[in-house]
Amino acid sequence: MKTHKISIALLVTVTSSLALFTNCLDSKNPILFQNGEFPDTVVNLKDINSAYDDYNISMYSLGSNIPIVFSSNRSSEGGQFDLVQSIFSYAFDQTNGSFWLGAEITTDVFLANLINKAVTDGDDFGPYRIYDAADGNEYMILSSQTANGDLDFYYTKNVPPYGSSIPEVNGPFPVTLLNTVSNDAYVTFTTLHDTLFFCSDEGGNFDIYTHVRPEGTNLDAWFNQTYESSSAVGAVNSDSDDKCPNILGNVMVFASNRPGGLGGYDLYYSLLKNGQWGSPVNFGAPINSAADEYRPFLGGHADFTNFFLLFSSNRTGGEGGYDLYFTGVDFTN
Repeated sequence: MKTHKISIALLVTVTSSLALFTNCLDSKNPILFQNGEFPDTVVNLKDINSAYDDYNISMYSLGSNIPIVFSSNRSSEGGQFDLVQSIFSYAFDQTNGSFWLGAEITTDVFLANLINKAVTDGDDFGPYRIYDAADGNEYMILSSQTANGDLDFYYTKNVPPYGSSIPEVNGPFPVTLLNTVSNDAYVTFTTLHDTLFFCSDEGGNFDIYTHVRPEGTNLDAWFNQTYESSSAVGAVNSDSDDKCPNILGNVMVFASNRPGGLGGYDLYYSLLKNGQWGSPVNFGAPINSAADEYRPFLGGHADFTNFFLLFSSNRTGGEGGYDLYFTGVDFTN
């Protein structure tokens, strides 16, 4: 993989579209790079990390900058986990191959309203935001600690914000379809939103499960159905803990503490071929380390040749506790 120059900056007004650069080109400054490439350097998103634990990142965007919601115990100084908002931005210069990356804590009024509505008196983990074309609403699904101490899924629902309008956020409501007396966490959807995946320790250790969405069903109507058992994804599960699935296209990324890793939880990926998930592949160093790597989130852009990976790690050299990291990744097998 080619390595491009990388510059870290706060680019809160930068769009991830390459049009930012192509509009300013002239004959003396021709396009040398038709497509962008996310660099495979592992970068600490230090401008949004703290001295405490920052992880469980999730992204969602209907605009040029990408809002991020993640879990952190910074407000409680190492105690309870709540949700924090920020913005993530990137851009690629087609004239010289330079890549810019930015992240900044934000105070968006709608996101503040969403977070205030969603958080509970216990720990709140694994936020995941999704737009449901079936009913035109946005949803955020997260795992929150119940009075019994286990994690259950809850969801909020709102019409998409537009302009200066601040829509009402409804919820949080329990996802009765999935919740058990065990820990249920980290939901993710396929690209078509027709199937969801999550992890649960209902069987003793954490495994990854899947549930198919009935065609034409709104998300809230599906979530509110009575409990139905889900199918374990045997191809990716092990006798250890397999957690935090995230899916983009035909790629699933997840965390596991199975034997053979570099230490603690490592990040793995599996490719979907002919309707079957393949054997998990360890990302290896420098993504994985002797410490824990957790809750991966896979993203991409049509004008880039590879994907990017956001994840959490408590490796040495960070701001403290778990930090959020960025890197470019490619899948060739």
